[in-house]
Amino acid sequence: MDRQCTWQPGRPAQPSLPAGAAVPELAGGWPLIGHLPGFQKDPISMLSRGWREQGELVQFRLGPREFVLFTGPEAHDFYFGAPEEQLNAKAVYQFTVPIFGRGVAYDVSPELMAEQLGFLFPALRAAAMRRFARIMSEETTQFADALGENGQVDLPQAMNELTVNIASRCLIGQEVRDQVDAGFAEAYHDLQKGINTLGFFLPKLPTAAHRSRDRARRRVARIFGRIMADRRLSGARPDDFMQALMHAQYSDGRALSDDEITGILLTVLFAGQHTSAVLATWTGLELLRAPSYLARIRQELQDIYRDGEAVSFEKLNQQVRLEHAVRESERLHPPLIMLIRKVLKPLQYRGYAVPAGTMAMVSPAVSHRLPHVFADPGRFSPDRFAPPACEDKQHRYALIGFGGGKHQCMGKHFAYLQLKAIWTVLLDRFDFELDTGFPAPNYGSWVTGPVTPCRLRYRRRSQESVFQ
Repeated sequence: MDRQCTWQPGRPAQPSLPAGAAVPELAGGWPLIGHLPGFQKDPISMLSRGWREQGELVQFRLGPREFVLFTGPEAHDFYFGAPEEQLNAKAVYQFTVPIFGRGVAYDVSPELMAEQLGFLFPALRAAAMRRFARIMSEETTQFADALGENGQVDLPQAMNELTVNIASRCLIGQEVRDQVDAGFAEAYHDLQKGINTLGFFLPKLPTAAHRSRDRARRRVARIFGRIMADRRLSGARPDDFMQALMHAQYSDGRALSDDEITGILLTVLFAGQHTSAVLATWTGLELLRAPSYLARIRQELQDIYRDGEAVSFEKLNQQVRLEHAVRESERLHPPLIMLIRKVLKPLQYRGYAVPAGTMAMVSPAVSHRLPHVFADPGRFSPDRFAPPACEDKQHRYALIGFGGGKHQCMGKHFAYLQLKAIWTVLLDRFDFELDTGFPAPNYGSWVTGPVTPCRLRYRRRSQESVFQ
């Protein structure tokens, strides 16, 4: 605990009930389809109403499926700490299998998935992150150079393009980055479109988006396969995730197949890019409507880079004001508004019984706006993460934008570093102005960014750059 941080105790959890009590239901369901109309229109409004009316646990139905929402830090603790054989992610995220491929991620046992992702942890250590910081700065500088002196940009599209370039170069390899404009970016974007609400429920439905998804998966496999073949032929051994996987072995001594390597790389790329692009967008938008805090970030840049040094891992770690802005944007606009597990074995929480077969859910978008956890929760206030408030430290699961427990996103610190590098360069280079009103969230996408188009006007700043 940070001794400089103080806070008031949160709202007490609901009292325990006699074992076996039914989870209270959300009012207003329709025959047969339950709460599906309200959920499709505005899922967060509906889920927030459930918390206000019923508290930590509330039950609702979407079509034929029963859901229970767990809300609040104590409920999150129970949720993220439940064993895999009781609350299971694999049973829910089968819609990712056509994207990542067979034999990886949610198509294998939790133990094998952990082993596959474990191959990559060495590549996320401090030495690698120092190299990544340099790459992030270089890619953002190239992106800024291409923008010219002034103009207009669609921010979500721009952040998606930039983070694809960064993530492909950092996480997969220079060869993939070199092919971004030669087919990889197009294929990757088609894969992104395969992550949608319809695909969650019916991942094999032969829609146009799903057919494009499947063609894109085959195309990415061919691109990665050619690169791996060329490396084996030439003997090249770059220091990147692809090479780490090419030399990895399972605990039984078996090497990974090319298709397994492709699937794991896609899993990591989605984790390191898709949510980062959305969070980078929301961060920029929030800063533009908080000019006083933006001025403090610019002053922080002046102070940290006063000697004209280049952007680096060490310098980025000193930029606490910018990091607080990123984390506040994560709180207000978590890219993943819902995390879902399937109840395989009945569970009990504070006397409530949740039967097997139920879909158990937490919602960062709901829980991040609880007034007993975050003061004035609808307001953009990055200082809530600084002493003396430190509102996120009330509980380890107060902020869950990157999940929690066994399935917490391994790329969380990569994402924070990437977003800080992006906005360090762009805020040093340009002044921005929102060309439209502040956008609403687009709930039609599984990863929730703003409704597009979302255009910014930009102009090169007259001040000299603070870093080389």
